[in-house]
Amino acid sequence: MPDEPQAKTAASVLKPWALVLLIAAATGTACAFFLWSLDAVTRIRFDHFWLLYLLPLSGMAVAWLYQRHGGTSDGGNNLILDRIHDPGGGVPRRMAPLVLLGTLATHLCGGSAGREGTAVQMGGSIASAMSRHFQLDAKQLSALLIAGIAAGFGAVFGTPLAGAIFAVEVAVVGRPKLAALPLCLCASYGGDWVCRAWGAGHTHYHIQEVVGTPDALAFTPLLLGKVAVAGLAFGLVARAFSQACHGLNRTLSARIRPAWLRPAVGGLLVIGLYHAIGRADFLGLGVWSPDPHAVTLVSLFDSPEIHPWAWFWKFVFTAATVSSGFKGGEVTPLFFIGAALGNALAGVMGAPPGLFAALGFVAVFAGAANTPVACLIMGMELFGIRYGLPLGLACFLAFLGSGHAGIYRSQRMLLRKPYK
Repeated sequence: MPDEPQAKTAASVLKPWALVLLIAAATGTACAFFLWSLDAVTRIRFDHFWLLYLLPLSGMAVAWLYQRHGGTSDGGNNLILDRIHDPGGGVPRRMAPLVLLGTLATHLCGGSAGREGTAVQMGGSIASAMSRHFQLDAKQLSALLIAGIAAGFGAVFGTPLAGAIFAVEVAVVGRPKLAALPLCLCASYGGDWVCRAWGAGHTHYHIQEVVGTPDALAFTPLLLGKVAVAGLAFGLVARAFSQACHGLNRTLSARIRPAWLRPAVGGLLVIGLYHAIGRADFLGLGVWSPDPHAVTLVSLFDSPEIHPWAWFWKFVFTAATVSSGFKGGEVTPLFFIGAALGNALAGVMGAPPGLFAALGFVAVFAGAANTPVACLIMGMELFGIRYGLPLGLACFLAFLGSGHAGIYRSQRMLLRKPYK
C-alpha cells in the first residue's frame, strides 16, 4: 500500500503528543494529591511538635525501604537527568510512590527539604512508565522524560511557563533541548491545569514596595547597581550551598557505610540545630507557620522587618537534611534562603526588602540549578513582568557567580563560566 509509510509516519509523530496529554493528566493529579498531603502532614507537625524527635527514625525507615525495594530509584533527580542523556534504561515505576512517601515522612517530622524533587521524580517516573509500552526511538523517549519534568515542575509550583523552560534548560547547561519545548509546554500547562482543576492551591507572593509609581517603575542606576551586587552574592551562596551539600554527603557516605544510618545522623543534626538556636522557623518547608512571629517565606514578603541571619540558618538546616538522604529536594528551601538573603542585603544596602526578597527567591535557585532563563520566567510569573529587568540581572549574575557548582550532579556543563 503506497499510503502505509505515510500512515506510520503520522502515527509516529502523533504518538508523543497523545502520550504527553496522558502524562500531564497523571502528573497533575499526582501533584495535586502531593500538595494536599504535604499541607496535611505539615499541619500535623505543627499540632504535634514531638514528631521532630522521630526524624532520625523516619529517615532510617525510608532509607531502608529504598535500599530494600527502591532499586535505582534512590538516584532521584540525577537518575532522571541520566535517563534524558541515555533513555535506554528507563525510570523505575516505583520511584513515584517511594519519593512521595519519603517526602511526606520528611515533612511530617520536620526535615528541612522541598517539594520540587518529588514532583520532578513523579513526572519522570510517570512519563517513563507510560512510554515503555510504545515503540519510541531514543529521542522521543528523552523528550517525554523532559516533558515529565515540565509537568511536575509546572504543576507543583503553579508556574507552567517556567516549568517548560526549566525542563529543557536543566539537563545540559549551555545547550537547552529546544526540540522538546513544544511537548514541554503542553505537559507543563496541562499538568498545572489538571492540578488546579483538582482544587490544589499555590502560595502567592507579593512585593509590597512600589518603586517609583505603579505605572512607571523607576529602576535607577543606583538601585540596579545594588541589584548587581546582590546578584553576585546570591551566586556565591548558591555555590556554597551546592558544595556544602555534596561535601557533607561524601563525608557521610565515606564514614557511615550502611546507607540507612546516614539519615539518623542528619536527623540528630537537625534536632541539635533546633535546640541550639531555640527556633522552629527553619524546620519543614518554611512557607508558612501558625506562629505569627516566625520567619517564613510569606513573612519575608509581607513584613518590612529585616532578618540578618535567617538565610544562614535555613542553609544549615537544609544541608543537614538533604545531604543525609532525606527526600524532597532543595528548591523550596533555596527559595527561602534566597528570599532571606535578599532581605538581609536590603537591610545592609538600604534597598526595598520585598523587592530584594523576590530577587533572592529566584536568583539563588538560578545559581544552584544553573537555570537562569527558567528562574527569570518564574520570577515574572510570580511577581509580575514589570520586575523583569532586576529579576533578569539578578538571575544571570547569580548564574555566573555560582561557577560550575550545582545541586544536580548529573547535569552536564557545556558552557564555560568565568571561573569553575
